[in-house]
Amino acid sequence: QVQLVESGGGLVQPGGSLRLSCAASGSIFSIYAMGWYRQAPGQQRELVATITSGANTNYSDFVKGRFTISGDNAKNTVYLEMNNLKPEDTALYYCNIAGRRRAGGTFAYWGQGTQVTVSS
Repeated sequence: QVQLVESGGGLVQPGGSLRLSCAASGSIFSIYAMGWYRQAPGQQRELVATITSGANTNYSDFVKGRFTISGDNAKNTVYLEMNNLKPEDTALYYCNIAGRRRAGGTFAYWGQGTQVTVSS
């Protein structure tokens, strides 16, 4: 079994910054890729950014230049540094981590979600 625990959300003023973390634990042999997604009320879940085990990153256009994704493979943890936050960034942010189990087979799990609210 693999568990994901997210942290770092909160309330911030426009222009402010937050850093999200998502740590995976359990029967993990290796990580393939990690990512962040978000879902605003009444909207579908959308991709924010992804990073592979080889540190290749991909960002949605609406966060390019403002958000940075990074990963620590040794800690099975992915981070999302968010700067110059805007009210439209308000959403529930979910991490997703995919990899291989120690006992064989692959996994892909979602975190429980952490709320980010950008408001003055």
